[in-house]
Amino acid sequence: MGTIGRPSNPIAVHAGDVADYQEGRHHHHPPFSASSITADQISTTTDQKQLDAGALFVLKSKGSWIHCGYHLTTSIVAPPLLSLPYAFASLGWVAGVVCLIIGALVTFYSYNLISLVLEHHAQLGRRHLRFRDMAVDILGPNWGRYYVGPIQLIVCYGAVVGSTLLGGQCMKTIYLLSSPDDETMKLYHFVIIFGGLLLILAQIPSFHSLRHINLIALLLCLAYSACATAGSIYVGNSSKAPPKDYSLRSNGVNRVFGVFNAIAIIATTFGNGIIPEIQATLAPPVKGKMFKGLSVCYTVVIATFFSVAISGYWAFGNNAAGIILTNFLDENGNSLVPKWFLLMTNVFTLLQLSAVSVVYLQPTNELLERQFCDPKSTEFSARNVIPRLISRSLSVVLAATIAAMLPFFGDINALIGAFGFMPLDFTLPVVFFNLTFRPSQRKPVFWLNTTIAVVFSTLAVIAGVAAVRQIVLDANTYRLFANFELLEQVVVQQFKGEPVFNEISNSVVAGLEPRPTAKKVKRAFGNQKQKHFCF
Repeated sequence: MGTIGRPSNPIAVHAGDVADYQEGRHHHHPPFSASSITADQISTTTDQKQLDAGALFVLKSKGSWIHCGYHLTTSIVAPPLLSLPYAFASLGWVAGVVCLIIGALVTFYSYNLISLVLEHHAQLGRRHLRFRDMAVDILGPNWGRYYVGPIQLIVCYGAVVGSTLLGGQCMKTIYLLSSPDDETMKLYHFVIIFGGLLLILAQIPSFHSLRHINLIALLLCLAYSACATAGSIYVGNSSKAPPKDYSLRSNGVNRVFGVFNAIAIIATTFGNGIIPEIQATLAPPVKGKMFKGLSVCYTVVIATFFSVAISGYWAFGNNAAGIILTNFLDENGNSLVPKWFLLMTNVFTLLQLSAVSVVYLQPTNELLERQFCDPKSTEFSARNVIPRLISRSLSVVLAATIAAMLPFFGDINALIGAFGFMPLDFTLPVVFFNLTFRPSQRKPVFWLNTTIAVVFSTLAVIAGVAAVRQIVLDANTYRLFANFELLEQVVVQQFKGEPVFNEISNSVVAGLEPRPTAKKVKRAFGNQKQKHFCF
């Protein structure tokens, strides 16, 4: 097995097998039957010292394909899907549905390609448990050390920070719905509370140990997606429904940025970034299991993404907010759906965010475990438990501190998403496949893969430019530990008359607070031209 900066070990190394040998058993053979242990298994136990603690303890390979489906669903079907109607507002009906279908097809295809590459290398005796191991073996040590490893870690840790911030926003929304006249608690208070919950969940020892939590997360994503769909239909058919306008917003440069960022929001909503780590949780043999897991995941994707996007855009048209739940409140902050319904939807979203956060914390946990724990000691020995507790706790404290201190982290996360999720999920899988299997240039698969790599690399650059542009525009509104109560998309749509360019930001960490009234906005900003905020 490879590590950053070194070629992979040519001997097949399997974390689950090694862990079982430590406990005196093996999946398929009696523990000490010399006649029944193969040469590869003997090599595995002999080279156990070469397996680092991160792979041994965090990436245990004991799961089934259904467990893999739970992990995939939690990492992909997350609250950013609630921003899909907003993307449709910049694309319209036809382009919106087409882009959503293309996003589903391309990601399902790309994730299966990367799974096939992983299976191929496992059959050759080099099972890769991490994304950076694949890059080292296929692209070379420098690619794993200086590109794939760092961007995966930044993307995943950025997702943890963004989810912590959005979790704080959800908690504050629940608080305001329950006590609308009490504004003593600030946003960063709720971020810290959510960080406390994540601090407990972060101590779960391995990725495989999250399988039951991720099953609950799968049910929760179905629940809040059903609530968002039902709420949109309810409001759209009610007498209080806003007028439906499906015309494209803005003109000229603004429309161009709006279209490209709408495509980017759809692309990043399908983002994952940890396919190899999820496949590493599968018990051998892994052949065919990832396809079954992806089939489970994409069944949920189709049921949730399309229902939320279509119903939300149908109900609110080009007034769809960055998070569709915001549209369930009118201009005065009054709920257009029953209060208990909105409260319940936010609770479902909050609970699933805790699972999403801990899933994306796994690459960080693996890195910390590799650095500070000893693979020669048992998993729950004092030698390993104490460093694990301290390092993971500090990691969560840092993420919560960043989220509380930088409520404008969405702008930064947009840039991270542009140069992180898109390469990891769209470009690298097809590049890995072409370099591994070397299909002939006469075959359609070669040109299909090349087209995907070029198109989404170009889109990543454009989305990155848009993110930098938004950071420049928002720079004078940034305040540390700010208690933002005004939704970016509402302020912009009601008082500036132009679209929000940072859809990636909205899709990852947009706020869920009530719409501000014109009076409240004027009280906050005086007679100056209204600013917009990015969560």
